[in-house]
Amino acid sequence: MSIRMFWLAALGVFSLANAQGQMNQIPYEEFTLENGLHVILHEDHTTPNVIVSIMYHVGSKNEKPDRTGFAHFFEHLLFEGSENIARGKFDDYISEAGGTNNANTSNDRTFYYELLPSNQLELGLWLESERLLHAKVEDVGIETQRQVVKEERRQRIDNQPYGSLLEESMKRAFTKHPYQWSVIGSMEHLEAATEADYKGFYKDFYCPNNAVLSIAGDLDSKEAKALINKYFADIPRNDNPIYRPSIVEPPLSGEVRDTIYDNIQLPAVAQTYRIPAAGTPDFYAVKMLAKLLSDGESSRLNKVLKDEKQLAVFCGAFPFDLEDPGVTLAFSIANQGVDILELEKNMNAEFKKAGEELLSDTEFQKLRNQVEAEFVTNNSSIAGIAESLANYHMYYGNANLINNEIDRYLAVTKADIMAAAKKYFHKDNRVTLHYLPKSSQP
Repeated sequence: MSIRMFWLAALGVFSLANAQGQMNQIPYEEFTLENGLHVILHEDHTTPNVIVSIMYHVGSKNEKPDRTGFAHFFEHLLFEGSENIARGKFDDYISEAGGTNNANTSNDRTFYYELLPSNQLELGLWLESERLLHAKVEDVGIETQRQVVKEERRQRIDNQPYGSLLEESMKRAFTKHPYQWSVIGSMEHLEAATEADYKGFYKDFYCPNNAVLSIAGDLDSKEAKALINKYFADIPRNDNPIYRPSIVEPPLSGEVRDTIYDNIQLPAVAQTYRIPAAGTPDFYAVKMLAKLLSDGESSRLNKVLKDEKQLAVFCGAFPFDLEDPGVTLAFSIANQGVDILELEKNMNAEFKKAGEELLSDTEFQKLRNQVEAEFVTNNSSIAGIAESLANYHMYYGNANLINNEIDRYLAVTKADIMAAAKKYFHKDNRVTLHYLPKSSQP
């Protein structure tokens, strides 16, 4: 090792050993209104902007089996307007104020946010209070958004190469738990639903005691609290039990194998391994293992399958941060002329190696550096901070994980990673799909 490399490695060890002291602590305050709305505030006067976000504890797993797609559908529908906002004008308020907005839905939650000039904080709070209390859930908007969601499905799943991969994998990895259906859901279910079904979903889940209001940026805490009380304190809570699935998915009884014929040119192997829920001790080891295997060109799958053996043009292993036990999806696209069984054999060999051999000191140090860099990057903007604070409170009941979750990652040892690979990444705990071109279908 050169003198330069020695010092770089030494600095890396020093940096990670003192990570918590080196990283800037993110200050915040939190409180809960009488109606159950949890509020988190983070002041940052670096730029004259503010993020107003609200996270609802409802995702695709909260849906009925015959009414899938509702959580994602409402992400679209609730931009339609409200009793006090004309149809189609929600976005206009934001753009005319010089801001932007967006939303996203997962298996576990739905998240809305506005990025606004800081002098428009009140506008953002009014808009989100209207979405929470007075949204228009009526046939004209429902039909409009049905067509939007249909087109989204066509673009993202039906007509996208490998677009059905996640959907096909999850419905085989889960047979009981609602993670088995996709976030975008069934178009047939959305078509069959009535206005009463949609209004019922809105009433059940869009309530202050099922939400976290997270605001970050150039704000004055005292002024923000007054405005929050003005717009949210009088919204009634939902006193009925909020549905949370308690279904425990049984273990896979052995490997599930299948073949999917898709509109693709190159075959692919998709392996879905069942893993523990986010925030559990094993999850941190699993997540670091996925990073070891596929994060960057020098990761194990990329180095061996792409560079050395030239079996694949793409490799990845992606753990899903899910509230209930979830999955890691490992995915490789074969190089031209490569036998798909040969590609699968070499993927398996890398997972097997991870469960039998400890990482080298150099590889482990690089992995820890990557984890720290990702943690810092995720919380380097007011948008990232607002979302992280909401996530940490909603999933773990502890917003301060924004400051110390990194310690959980850095506590993972080489032996922990090897044990996780052996425990979770084996044949009897996976779904293996071969994606083949339609032209090869018998």
